[in-house]
Amino acid sequence: MDRFTFNISGEQDQRLDVFITENIEEISRSYVQKLINEGLIKVNDKKVKANYRLKEDDLVVVLIPEPQPIILKPENIPLDVVYEDNDLLVVNKPVNMVVHPAAGNYSGTLVNALLYHCRDLSGINGKLRPGIVHRIDKDTSGLLLVAKNDFTHQSLAKQLKEHSVDRAYLALVHGVITEPGGIIDAPIGRHSSDRKKMAVTFKNSKSALTRYLVKEKYKNYTLIECRLETGRTHQIRVHMAYINHPLVGDPLYGFRKNNLGFDGQALHAYLIGFTHPRNQQRLQFTADLPDKFNKILENLRKEEVSK
Repeated sequence: MDRFTFNISGEQDQRLDVFITENIEEISRSYVQKLINEGLIKVNDKKVKANYRLKEDDLVVVLIPEPQPIILKPENIPLDVVYEDNDLLVVNKPVNMVVHPAAGNYSGTLVNALLYHCRDLSGINGKLRPGIVHRIDKDTSGLLLVAKNDFTHQSLAKQLKEHSVDRAYLALVHGVITEPGGIIDAPIGRHSSDRKKMAVTFKNSKSALTRYLVKEKYKNYTLIECRLETGRTHQIRVHMAYINHPLVGDPLYGFRKNNLGFDGQALHAYLIGFTHPRNQQRLQFTADLPDKFNKILENLRKEEVSK
């Protein structure tokens, strides 16, 4: 069991869970709150709540249990395989499916389904992410590349790094965008006060560029196509919120209420193009919008279209 001790000096008014999250690397705020509830984090040898406000001279002791070994199990979960050969797969991930296991979520993921479907997957990204070259959010649907061997994984990862993989998304955003399209060139980094969020910032950030094209306009919404020249976490979600057109169904960067009925953010990775690592052939694949997404667009088209 790992033990961390902090002697609080100077004036403080920071929440306990926020302080620990910021001072112990690679530990999430939700996990910190779990440790607090289990009495493994104490202040002045007393059990406190996560929202406890730290004061000068407080003694904080954090005990982190040794991680339990994780055994990933293949699960017979249906996969929408768009393309497959001896080296790779292109998979159309549905909404509400997590790409790879993480703390507290070790089943029902795309990886569990892949382990059932494939005999071999690349191991470059470790035991929890076999075959996973890149990922999309749980609530985002669409196309993903999966590598069956390390040779393929290294080639695809290099193409992603060099921005030679074509990736295009369809997104429904709030508000009517009047121009035909645009470029958002704004660096993205971790949000200064909320570690779950990313933000446009010039501090500890990386360059990020998104090109968008208006596809359809509705009464209060716009359907756009986005193409990424960089692959930052939550890039489209952050950039569209930055120009005041957040994605529909995105409570993290947009509005909490979702009157259209989306299960998550209205974002679909509909196109992916890359060079096959083995034969150097250029391949491109597309995936139709999910039925629910299409149905919502059909309903919007029936309303008065913005000019």
